[in-house]
Amino acid sequence: MTATVSDFHYGAVTPVAAYLMACLGAALGLRCTTRSLRRSHRSRRAGWLMLGAVSIGCGIWTMHFIGMIGFSVEDAPVSYDPALTLLSLGVAIGVVAVGVFLVGYRGAAPLNLGVAGVVTGLGVAAMHYIGMAAIRTHGTLRYDVPTVTLSVLIAVVAATAALWAAVSIHSLWSSLGASLVMGVAVTGMHYTGMAAVSVHVSGQDTASQSSADLMSFLLAMLAGPLTVLLIAAVIVMFDPDLVLGDGEWSPR
Repeated sequence: MTATVSDFHYGAVTPVAAYLMACLGAALGLRCTTRSLRRSHRSRRAGWLMLGAVSIGCGIWTMHFIGMIGFSVEDAPVSYDPALTLLSLGVAIGVVAVGVFLVGYRGAAPLNLGVAGVVTGLGVAAMHYIGMAAIRTHGTLRYDVPTVTLSVLIAVVAATAALWAAVSIHSLWSSLGASLVMGVAVTGMHYTGMAAVSVHVSGQDTASQSSADLMSFLLAMLAGPLTVLLIAAVIVMFDPDLVLGDGEWSPR
């Protein structure tokens, strides 16, 4: 039996919060990458690139799991496997780091940007579907293949655009504008992927599950990435040069 699935159990709260987290991670990642490209900070490039990658990765992952707070299956409790949930976080940070370091050190030449964008986009899609594999419910998740394919294409395009922006956009306002667009793309990828999901329950199971317990688990998992984003935001806020975007840019 196919169950009724909702991605908006709490209305617009979760998609709006998810979008804002995606924008925050993108904005911090862009500003950190901007810092890494200054001639005066060439010796610290790796550190700034890593902070940028962690910010973007945590932003994407946080977006995903805030969105998942709104996911519900009619007449079936939902929980998450902690190990797979944490694995999805590691994948998000790892693949973004690969892309950011590729363009940070080798530039945004078309071939390099294309490779970095594909690797990162596929990794972001993998993060999403690993996170979905962490779902535990009384049923089987099934996916519409064309919609999944579309979500992966959106992830690749979004990742490529994000990496291009990371090394090509230097001013504060341009970075903020780019982060808003990237937030739309990343959140769009998430909800496109969710549109591919159907749940076939194994039987009518009306066993109740405390929504407070599920919420507590997800908030606990979100605490670490949110703390990282807060720390990155503090670093950005207390670095005037980074905020203003002034300075000389180093060739790749």
